[in-house]
Amino acid sequence: MLSLTTGLIPLVLAGLLGWTGSVKLFNRDTVRQAPKTALARMLRSSERAALVLRAVGAGELLLAVGLLALPASPVPGTATAVLGAGFLGYLGYGRALAPESSCGCSANEDTPITWRAFARAAVVLAGGATAAAANGAWWSTLIEQPGGSLVFLAVTVVVLVALSVDLDRWWLLPLRRLRLRVWGHPLFGRERGDRVPVAASVELLERSLAWQTASPVVRSGLLDHWEEDGWRILLYSGVYGTRENARPVSVVFALDATASRDTPGDPAVRVSFVDADSGEPVAQEMLNAVPSRRALPMVG
Repeated sequence: MLSLTTGLIPLVLAGLLGWTGSVKLFNRDTVRQAPKTALARMLRSSERAALVLRAVGAGELLLAVGLLALPASPVPGTATAVLGAGFLGYLGYGRALAPESSCGCSANEDTPITWRAFARAAVVLAGGATAAAANGAWWSTLIEQPGGSLVFLAVTVVVLVALSVDLDRWWLLPLRRLRLRVWGHPLFGRERGDRVPVAASVELLERSLAWQTASPVVRSGLLDHWEEDGWRILLYSGVYGTRENARPVSVVFALDATASRDTPGDPAVRVSFVDADSGEPVAQEMLNAVPSRRALPMVG
């Protein structure tokens, strides 16, 4: 196992850095996401933050090429370890300075910095140190131990995907939706057909006191909707807690499935918060501690 790890870690790091680097450097969302990052707060400029993100992306791509082409050289691995240490320092400072901002690690997420960002940076640091000590080529390991190599690579891919917040929409959010649909929630029953346009329900929700109360927690647009026992269920994702206590949460609203803008009076709206990791309801007093979101400075 040790030989597999030492031999294949340059390939794993090259894949990770190649992906995050290309997203930062080439993705058009980099400019759009930059103002939401802690880096923009540090630099007091969203434009400079975007430039730094692209520069870091270019550096990650260079390291990825070095790890692939020069696996036996300690230089790419050492540089990767230094990069990982820099990421950890940046994340710590960013969490303290702007706990509700994203890290911009892949320039493609807008959720606050959580333990997963620190864990991925630690993987880069430890992996770089391991790659620096490697003395063989990763392709030799693939040829000599194909079965073990495939298992190792599959496991590392799963771990890295689990540590990447921006990939949640491809696997974690569907699992959360499935869990809510299959097991439901104590407030609700079973699914039924639509009655009024979903947009009308969303409009009513966003005018309600329940939405005003929950909006500091909500971090997404509408993710899913269905009907249960006459209630229209609207699912959003969010974050409660701050700094080291920040946790992902599913925000579940329910309102009368027949209510529309023309319905007299204010519709009844029920809201529930479910911890996205444990599936347990979140205590209201914990949510009351969530501060209102503030816009990041847009200094030119």
